[in-house]
Amino acid sequence: MASLKLSKPLSLTSAFTLSSGHSIPALGLGFFETPNGAPALESFKVGYRHIDSARYYQNEGEMGVAVRQSGIPREQIFCTSKVLSEDYAFSPSISEAVVKAVESSLSKFGCDYFDLYLLHDPGAGPKGRIEAWKGLEVAVEKGYVKSIGVSNFCVEHLEELLASNLKIRPAVNQVELHPWYQQRDVKEFCDKKGILVQAYCPLVRGQRMTDPTLQKVAERHNKTPAQVLLRWSLQHDLNPLPKSTKASRIQENADVFDFELSKDDMEELDALDAGEGGAVTWDD
Repeated sequence: MASLKLSKPLSLTSAFTLSSGHSIPALGLGFFETPNGAPALESFKVGYRHIDSARYYQNEGEMGVAVRQSGIPREQIFCTSKVLSEDYAFSPSISEAVVKAVESSLSKFGCDYFDLYLLHDPGAGPKGRIEAWKGLEVAVEKGYVKSIGVSNFCVEHLEELLASNLKIRPAVNQVELHPWYQQRDVKEFCDKKGILVQAYCPLVRGQRMTDPTLQKVAERHNKTPAQVLLRWSLQHDLNPLPKSTKASRIQENADVFDFELSKDDMEELDALDAGEGGAVTWDD
């Protein structure tokens, strides 16, 4: 049974329970444009136990090296990867191509399994998405992956997938989400269906740090704008994946558990929603 609300008090060890029955740490490290494993190792020192990579990022191997070098048991670190539709959409057998992509990811990763594997985008079309999902189900059956999900899926894509003859329901939908692009329809739909919403670009790629409302809330709590944004995500029961390669920022992004945004704070930040106009990227 999925548990998509975080229990209070929140901490770096807080976790959601996915519909697959597996736990996922509430805060993760985004690994986009990260050329080596140093940020992951730094995050482990701070207390993170969750890394989010993808085939497109070309650093699954670096993630695996960091996991092994950390000395932390593999089962204590939650590792994610993803496959783009261009890797399988034109294959004679889409499901088989997805399984091969997972196998290739595992070979680079250098470990026996991924905790989570996602369809990175919905670009394969209606039939292609369903066939690709069947490939992920096979990957679970083979023991390659513990939980499976999607990324950048809108409500229509999710409805279509859920209406097909699924063996396994998606555990996660990873989308861009922050106060300026809240995707409320997606969040509401996922909540109803027991699908955890992961938030990439939760710090808006640093583009909104001088926003007056954000600055005001940050000053109110003697916190940085980035810390306020992550706390906003967590209090909305989102699973944020802040990306940084700097040790100081990785530490800063973890220091979000010693304060709480008030109802007024949350409402002020909620009011910043600009719909699609607030997006900074369509996918990572």
